[in-house]
Amino acid sequence: MDIFILRHGKAEDAGHNLTDAHRKLTKKGREEIAAVAEWMAAQGIQFDLIAASPLDRAQETAAIVADILGTPEKPETWKVLVPGGDPDTVCREIGKHPEDFAILLVGHEPLLSSLIGRIISGDAGAGIVMMKGALAKIRDFSCTEHPSGELHWLLMAKQMAGIRH
Repeated sequence: MDIFILRHGKAEDAGHNLTDAHRKLTKKGREEIAAVAEWMAAQGIQFDLIAASPLDRAQETAAIVADILGTPEKPETWKVLVPGGDPDTVCREIGKHPEDFAILLVGHEPLLSSLIGRIISGDAGAGIVMMKGALAKIRDFSCTEHPSGELHWLLMAKQMAGIRH
């Protein structure tokens, strides 16, 4: 199974009656995620499943990607992808799906970095940092006894905007 992990784009600041859960993407954030999705399309990347945190900015990010890629299924909402989520719980949720699936997870820090570290090294504190709009690909994900997989690549949004196919 291939797992792709995407951090949401730049979002509004919290405050003035705006809770963290309801922060939306900024115009720049929407443009950045659209560019990332266009890069994915140019690479021929498709997903069997897109799952996003219930927070507005992750939902919006997932919807932009699904729209640009022409994904037939609406993105699912996984509560386990909230910012303080547990990497092992996310891995168990991933493990419920067929081994030949390609799954995109859309979420937040610090969970996403911890999730990548847990899968590739067994240690959630592996020192990986996911910038806003960053995308990682993990190949050969398995969740038998312990999560495992290989980090194939990790790209920042700026890098994808500059890479031609």
